Amino acid sequence: MSFHSTAAQLVTLAAEGEEHGGNHESLNPLLIGGGAFIALMLLLWVTTLFNRDR
Repeated sequence: MSFHSTAAQLVTLAAEGEEHGGNHESLNPLLIGGGAFIALMLLLWVTTLFNRDR
C-alpha cells in the first residue's frame, strides 16, 4: 500500500466523520473529564505511595 493511497483513504475517513459531528449523545463531557481526573489522581496517589524513600 502506497503513501498516496493510504492518505486518500484517511482523507475519506475524516470527511465521513464530519457529517456526524464526532460527539455521541450518551457521552457527557463533564462526566468523562471528571472520571479521567479521578483516575489520574488515583494513579498519582499510588505512585507516591510506592515512592516513600524521598
